[in-house]
Amino acid sequence: MTTGRQEAATVEPALELRGVSKSFGGAHALREVDFTLLPGEVHALAGMNGAGKSTLVEVVCGALAPDDGEILVGGASCPTLTPRRARALGVSIVHQRRTLVPDLTVAENLLLGRLPHRAGRVDWSTVRNEAASALDDLGVEVPVQAAVGDLTPAQQTLVEIAREVHVGGRILILDEPTAALGGADAARIHDLVRELRSRGTAVVYISHHLDEVLALADRITVMRDGRTALTEAIENVDLPALVRAMIGDRLVAEPVVRKRTFGVAALELDQLGGDRLRDFDLTIRAGEIVAVLGPAGDAQRELFPLLSGVRQPSTGTVRVGGNRLRTGSIRASLSAGLRCVTGDRLVNGLVPGLSVDENLALADRGMKRPWLVRWAVLHRRAADTRRRYGVITLAADPAVDSLSGGNQQKVLLAKWLDTETTVCLLEEPTSGVDVAAKADIHQMVDELADRGAAVLLTSADVDEVRRLADRVVVIRGGRAVAELHRGELSRDDLVSLTVGGHVS
Repeated sequence: MTTGRQEAATVEPALELRGVSKSFGGAHALREVDFTLLPGEVHALAGMNGAGKSTLVEVVCGALAPDDGEILVGGASCPTLTPRRARALGVSIVHQRRTLVPDLTVAENLLLGRLPHRAGRVDWSTVRNEAASALDDLGVEVPVQAAVGDLTPAQQTLVEIAREVHVGGRILILDEPTAALGGADAARIHDLVRELRSRGTAVVYISHHLDEVLALADRITVMRDGRTALTEAIENVDLPALVRAMIGDRLVAEPVVRKRTFGVAALELDQLGGDRLRDFDLTIRAGEIVAVLGPAGDAQRELFPLLSGVRQPSTGTVRVGGNRLRTGSIRASLSAGLRCVTGDRLVNGLVPGLSVDENLALADRGMKRPWLVRWAVLHRRAADTRRRYGVITLAADPAVDSLSGGNQQKVLLAKWLDTETTVCLLEEPTSGVDVAAKADIHQMVDELADRGAAVLLTSADVDEVRRLADRVVVIRGGRAVAELHRGELSRDDLVSLTVGGHVS
């Protein structure tokens, strides 16, 4: 098919945004965004972390109401779009985090909420037949009676896409559908997307992998700082042009020059593997900061559960301070001096129902006698910790979830960094914090390394990686594809490597 601005002028768009803006307090998430999606088109949506992609999708799906602008579906204006109304109009989304029910079968998931009945009972024969027909129609080969939890990640993605099409999705938003998949599995998703395009389905394809976008999409829109930075037919752009559109021309401060000496090997990963991680080798010395940089949803997300002991690696060994770690044990990881700071602070890091001081004391074994909590000691030590880590509270000891994101993150870091630390894994340490808190946290990381701890950093923020890391390991498709030393590559080169390109 032909694509681009000429066709956009002659074909009624399936979806159109005109001057859409959205703010949260004083922060502008979307600024007068224009976006057009044509029937039978794969329109890629790209941009760095925080560019506005997620907000745009929530507006289109009716989860957020825009402050200004107009949304049109099938040429009709939708001034009061809600999630229910959006689905009724054929707008469907497959989230990066799957929404299937693992314990139910494929057939049950496909028809969930719409199970056919006969004589007051579920007609299971019809359920299976209808599900099989829906999958066959799209060429998806998955057994309908299998439990979804037993399927591969690729099969789960295929089932979820089939479900959205089966309920009438004519405008399909795919959010990072191949982020956790290898090449062969990703190709299966690409084939299904091409099949949907041939049937006239309009597809918004969100991906950090620009190489697959260039091979799959008809057009691409790049967002930057809440604005549309570029919209172009795919044949008119290349990878360097997309990277430049993503990062813009703003000046970026060069990494801080540090004079820090490194000690002996503190963390050694040998052929470490998990669901997505493949044969990962890495050695970090005492006092060294090593960043693992990769597309959102890639295998770097597995480092936290594997190193913290939450999950058992499928292959490989871990050594801390020269001693082999008993993997799959949280107690063993903590005893070895391994501190893993999660990127999801209110789910896996802090306890929202407890106060700031109580959260700070969770990692301090000196707070407890066998039969009671030493409250006076707890509050005294916590007050000193809050002062040293710059945690600002209006009340004496408020609930931790009443703090700002930056102060919550400081509490989480202080909880672990104030203990004896040999190796520290920091997962997205400045996610959702303001500029001032970000600078404070970067200083904490520097001081941690200065004390001789080995730091393993995972971050989607390229500027943060360049600011902190002595070395950078680029991971893509579950495997390490490059290792770089401080100052070797520009920001453009790091972004290009991460999204699938090469060093220019």
